[in-house]
Parts: sequence; C-alpha cells; structure tokens
Amino acid sequence: MSNTTPNWPNLPPIVVSRTVAANDLDIHILEALPPSSDPNSKPPLIVLVHGFPEIAYSWRKIMAPLAAQGYAVVALDQRGFGQTKERGKPIRRVKYEDDLSPYRILNIAADVVALVYALGYTSVVTLVGHDYGSHVAAHCALIRPDLFKSVVLMSAPYEGPPSLSAVQNPNGPSLMRMFNDQLAMLDPPRKHYMMYCSTPEANDDMINPPGGLHNFLRTYYHVKSADWKGNGNVRPLPQMSPAVLAELPPYYVMPLAETMPECLAPDAPSAEEIANNKWLTDDELAVYVSQYTATGFQSSLNAYRVMTDPPRWAKDLHIFTGKQIEVPAMFLAGVEDWGTYQAPGFVEKMRTQVCRDMKDENFVLIDGAGHWVQQEQPEAVVEQILRFIRTAVVPSV
Repeated sequence: MSNTTPNWPNLPPIVVSRTVAANDLDIHILEALPPSSDPNSKPPLIVLVHGFPEIAYSWRKIMAPLAAQGYAVVALDQRGFGQTKERGKPIRRVKYEDDLSPYRILNIAADVVALVYALGYTSVVTLVGHDYGSHVAAHCALIRPDLFKSVVLMSAPYEGPPSLSAVQNPNGPSLMRMFNDQLAMLDPPRKHYMMYCSTPEANDDMINPPGGLHNFLRTYYHVKSADWKGNGNVRPLPQMSPAVLAELPPYYVMPLAETMPECLAPDAPSAEEIANNKWLTDDELAVYVSQYTATGFQSSLNAYRVMTDPPRWAKDLHIFTGKQIEVPAMFLAGVEDWGTYQAPGFVEKMRTQVCRDMKDENFVLIDGAGHWVQQEQPEAVVEQILRFIRTAVVPSV
C-alpha cells in the first residue's frame, strides 16, 4: 500500500489518502482515524461508498466529524472511479467494448468486502452508500450481515433482489427497456436516463460536452441540488407508468433526441449562483473534473448497463430472490431530491418488505438538501448517522 495524500481543497488534515490492494484492484481510499486512537487497537469502522458522478472526495465534509466520535472512517473510490485501478496497472479510460463482467453488482460488492478484510477488519459498524453506492451497500448488507452490522442507504431506495418472474425470464426485455420504448411514444417523445447512460455514445457525450467538462459537471450538480428551483415539488409518484415518469425532471426523463449535456444546458447556474455555492466551490469541483478527465465516465456508466440488462442483473442475483436485509437499516436523503421517488413504489417496498429493520425514525429527509445531501448539509448527515449508530447498533463507541 502507498500513501500520497493529494493537495485537494478543504480536505481536513486528519484525512489521509492511500492505496490498498484488494480483490483485483489497487483501491484508493481516504481514511480518517480518531485523533486519540491507540495505534495498537482498531477503532470501530465506518465505510462510505460514493455514487455517480462522484469519488471518495465527496465524503470529505463528514469524515472528520465521524472520526472525532471515535470511528475509523474509510471512503473508497469505486472500481473504475478516481484513483482506483486494476492491480499493478496505470489508471486508464475504460472503453465501451471492454469486458462488462467486472461491473456486475456482486463483483462491485466483493470489492467492498475485500477492502474491509484488507484493512484488517472482520466487522463494520455501518456501511453508508450514496446514489449507486446505495445499491452497492444494500447488496453488501443483504449478503453479508455477519460483516456489515448496519447499513445507511442514501438518495436511492433499494427495491430488493429481483422477483421470481424476472429470474424465470432473464432473457426477456427489462422493465426499464419497455418503459423507455413507451416514453418514446409520448408527445414530446422522451427517454429514460438509465437507458441513455447504457448507450455507446453516452461517455463521449459527457466527457466532451459543449462548453467543457467543468461547465457540464457544474450544471449537473446544480440541477440535482436544492439550489435548483425545479426540485421544489419533490413528491411520491402514484404509479410506474410512462405518463407519470414523464413528470420527472429532465436529468431523469430526457428529451428523446438530446444528450445529457444538451438537455441540462438550459438550466445551467448563473454566475451569481455559482459564486453563492458554498457546498461545492469551483476549486472543489476542479477535483472531480481532473479525476473524470483521467478516467472518463464509461466505468460508472457500466453500472447502468448492467442494471438494464436482465441476464446480468436478474440471473446473477436469482439466489437471493425473497431475501431481506436483516441488519438495522436507515434511509437518508434530501427533501429536494427526486432520487427518493424516481421509481414509484420503491420507497414503500424498501420500508415494508425489503428491510426487516427500518424503523420510521430511520427514514429521514433532510431540509435544504437535494441529491448531494452529504455535501449540501453535512452537519445534519453526521448527526443522523451518529444517532442511527448509537440507537440501532451500539450505545456508544
């Protein structure tokens, strides 16, 4: 393993950067240890798993406060993101034609498990996953309750393992593909962002957008935050139908003929809005820009390709059909985050069927936050995670 802490803005001094060999990867992590921890003992571990389009750096605001409460806090760059790379090889841009199998959800979950053991742990107090990382965390908790003592799912509800009908017909069209075909018949015609992200063109569209990558990412983060007024009416949707899904913002249900940069461009933040953004400064945004310039987006887009491909998704998970998450679970998101309700029915299923132990007080929506809740309202996120750990997992460190 190696230590090369980057000079990134607003990275607390307590947070160090290093690389850990695990699975077939050199996994880059950010790590914060309790200030007064005994070097001969291991403080209880919290693991943080980012989503799209983020990296371990997205957890920078909550790592030190959690560590100050006595926890070892580790945030990783997922497979294909940031500075994580294939073992012994340089960072590279994955191509659409490359083997997709490493991005199967079970292999991504295996990366997290391998990292935990490589760190010398056999128990994780809580595993926190945001956005796509929520799905990764959910599968880790589903499969390894012995290792992960609790789970926090952020901004993306988990609907559970595939149904028996999906398993019995793994080569049939995915539900998302069928809805996408129906969205194309609306007036005006639309498409679902997951299907767009699964196309060969998506990576090039987003890595080489008009106006440059910095402007595109600035707009992407803006429209999915509480700063964008278009997120002011977030609510549960009544049913899973094309007409209802068409009510979602354009970053979820896109105009059929447009790329992601094109459909978001009209809602780009003004110079004043950028200047007033305190949760993601231009210097902080430049970290994301530099990391994605090096890796491209294809690795992260491969997750969507797997999720929209029944043979890779349903068939791979069929052994877990009907299984529940047994450990204490929490859902945490921003009030102005459409990610909570983008799939009608998922929240209710998660709370009543999928998670055996998700109490009402552990379904939390935080005011003043959109999708990037741990960056927009980090103090509230820290408060809720600590409350959850202390009441649902252990009384104290």
